[in-house]
Amino acid sequence: MTAQDIIQRGLYFEEFVVDARYLHRPGRTATEADNVLFTTLTMNTQALHLDAAFAEGQEPFHARLMNSMWTLSTMVGASVAQLTQGTLVAQLGLGDIRFPHPLFTGDTLYTESLIVGKRLSSSRPGQGVVEIAHTGKNQNDVIVATASRTVLVHCRPGGEG
Repeated sequence: MTAQDIIQRGLYFEEFVVDARYLHRPGRTATEADNVLFTTLTMNTQALHLDAAFAEGQEPFHARLMNSMWTLSTMVGASVAQLTQGTLVAQLGLGDIRFPHPLFTGDTLYTESLIVGKRLSSSRPGQGVVEIAHTGKNQNDVIVATASRTVLVHCRPGGEG
């Protein structure tokens, strides 16, 4: 590496700013292959994801739904490059997960993250706890998923908050 090389990374603890909102781009268009592969890999036999004829006869959507766990995973994953790539120590928890509107094949998922809190770890010197609220919206700006996430991240090398 030279002095001009820059490696993409997430944020160190000190770089997280409470109330900062990150818009993660590009979005991710959900495909039929995504839905079938994720659903079968996770052994989810829900016909609403796998059986087009069944799903078309079901109220109120009349179509296969994207697996909500795919939506959650993709929403969180969209934030990694900007927030936690290479700075994450551990994901501590996910909570308050909601899916207020379905995501369908062909929809594009856009994710934004709001930093809602942070504190230095009391038990792990050189690391801090950050609370993040993720929101996923489709191409029509309709909220399709929300989740809170707590992560443990490194402090800047040589610093500690």
